[in-house]
Amino acid sequence: MTTTARDTVLGRIRDALALAPAPAPAVPRAYRTGRTLPDAERLALLTHRLLDYKARVHPCTRDRTAEVIAEVLREHGARRVGVPAGLDERWLGAYDGEVRPDSADIPAPSLGELDGVVTSSAVSCAETGTIFLDGSPDQGRRALSLVPDLHVCVVDLSTVVVGVPEAVARLVPERPTTLISGPSATSDIELERVEGVHGPRTLAVVIRTDA
Repeated sequence: MTTTARDTVLGRIRDALALAPAPAPAVPRAYRTGRTLPDAERLALLTHRLLDYKARVHPCTRDRTAEVIAEVLREHGARRVGVPAGLDERWLGAYDGEVRPDSADIPAPSLGELDGVVTSSAVSCAETGTIFLDGSPDQGRRALSLVPDLHVCVVDLSTVVVGVPEAVARLVPERPTTLISGPSATSDIELERVEGVHGPRTLAVVIRTDA
């Protein structure tokens, strides 16, 4: 009986499957965590990183949140704004345009009719300038923050940590996580930057501080 290459390959697979599986190697999990910086330093570092990514940064005290959000929306001519169902309504109290609460029943392509979206955030990493959204009621589904051309993201300074390990430690693994580092951008082979290809062309970050 002639042995074909197919027989040889399948025989080797059977032999390999018959072997006792090797125990999985232990993976070290002692990641660096617990680093802290004073509020002013975390704010300065996050702001520097966001500006480097060409995001717009608007620090403000908590009592001016609504006023600053309204100013940002007016600056960009946003007349129709989408919001997650659980967003604090007071944040849009100074805005005089149309506010459209989002829901899962709204088809994602129709979100393109919005001039912008306002969301909260879960945690932000100052070292990398990365904002994490986890789909909480005040942040909404992923499509809401990706389809409209303008994303106004509210970041509370109390949720800003130093590095990635500290940020990941605050996240719930089972929740859908979106990482945002500046507006959507890509470049071609000649390194010509193009914004808004697969996400918001403009990212405006309102950072709420105590003072």
